Amino acid sequence: MVTKIKEYTSAQAIAETLDKELSETKSVLGEYLRRLDEIRTLAEKSKKIRDVVMKLAGKKLATENSGEITIGTLNIILDANAFHELTAIESVVRSHQERLLVLQKVRETLKWLDQLGDTEGLKYLVLEDEGIPERILFKIS
Repeated sequence: MVTKIKEYTSAQAIAETLDKELSETKSVLGEYLRRLDEIRTLAEKSKKIRDVVMKLAGKKLATENSGEITIGTLNIILDANAFHELTAIESVVRSHQERLLVLQKVRETLKWLDQLGDTEGLKYLVLEDEGIPERILFKIS
């Protein structure tokens, strides 16, 4: 995770930045959801074909992960198939959904800033983690 401090001159600037993050997250999430639907359809077709072939051959599907190795904290899938890709995209979708919820909550929470009124000479130092405000420091200059 990347944590940084950004300086804003107004509450409106913070809100605009959050709105931009919300919009970008929704857009990326939408793209991944479309990919998820495509891959899910492919994975279901692949599973049906594998089930029929295995049944006709009188074999049971091996459940071992012979094509997966772990090096440190990194998992490597050799000869990845639609199921592996489906799992990866599902993980990304969950992550983006969680980010979207957090951004929406923060945006709602920050609505009180609009009531500050005249803030001339006030700077907003915002501690952000991956673009999500976690702390706001008011600095009078």
